[in-house]
Amino acid sequence: MGMMESLAQLREEAEARLKDCQSPEDLEQALVDVLGRNGSLTNILRTMGKLASEERASVGAFANKVKAALETTVAEKRAALNEIAKQARFEAEALDVTAPGQLQTPLGRLHPMTQTYREIRDVLIGMGFSMFDGPEIELDDNNFTMLNLPKDHPARDMQDTFYINENVVLRTHTSPCEIRALTTLKPPFRLLMPGRVFRVDEVDASHSPVFHQIEGFVVDKGLTLGDLKGILDSFVHAVFGEDVKTRLRPSYFPFTEPSGELDVSCSICGGKGCRVCKGTGWIEILGCGVTNPHEIANCGYDPKVWTGLAFGLGVDRMANLKFGINDIRLEYENDARFLRQF
Repeated sequence: MGMMESLAQLREEAEARLKDCQSPEDLEQALVDVLGRNGSLTNILRTMGKLASEERASVGAFANKVKAALETTVAEKRAALNEIAKQARFEAEALDVTAPGQLQTPLGRLHPMTQTYREIRDVLIGMGFSMFDGPEIELDDNNFTMLNLPKDHPARDMQDTFYINENVVLRTHTSPCEIRALTTLKPPFRLLMPGRVFRVDEVDASHSPVFHQIEGFVVDKGLTLGDLKGILDSFVHAVFGEDVKTRLRPSYFPFTEPSGELDVSCSICGGKGCRVCKGTGWIEILGCGVTNPHEIANCGYDPKVWTGLAFGLGVDRMANLKFGINDIRLEYENDARFLRQF
């Protein structure tokens, strides 16, 4: 076989191999095998020195055409493989602009006090209570006097109050909402009164100068202390579970008569006694009682006809009980390591 025939056959075989390459790696290997230093075309060209001078010129020209054709085939194949790779990358990285966005930052969550407040609110609303709100900056009359706490009443010493002036205070409890309800609404009603309250107090594991209360207030005819006990038992079991024990103890509040405090078995120690429950196995969660007749009369209603039932609880303390938090200060420090647990 002459050299011209060998070059033609090499071109045909090399082009077939180059066009059959499926990856850039295959193409580069074929290029080395054909056009490389020790490639098949190079080896043929090394034998040209044995040809006669007149034949060498024509074979050289043909060899250059073969090399140029193969290089063109390599360039076309490389471009085709690059296009295939680019399309594959585009498909892998394709963005569906109609798809919902994916949030890359972690979602926040509700504060344990917010969770507790919402649960209490939902339970009481499910029991027939309606929302009623009042101002945090309150008249002294509504905060004290109308609640059977006149200016000379010794019970005022029970609370250290933030006074804005002689007649205006930061409310020390949510009970002023009772006065606002009785003077603006017509009974019967069941009201749920949430909000912040303020007292001059030292900060420790169970006290804060700013905390959150929820007041429950029911006014109707013929209500008794037994009705109040039933409401409270249903409420506690809905929030804490049926296994939680309750205990109603006699107490004193100027705006209720009779008055009581409701205890629940300590969720921290299971009733065995700990620092939170002060070794008793019980934690007081709310004060309650039958509304004092003087309060009813102060608002223009006959206490012989209308009876009120009231109870007030601290959302902060309820959150501590529900989530097993043993220090109220943790709820106000906004430490993300603490809040991520809830």
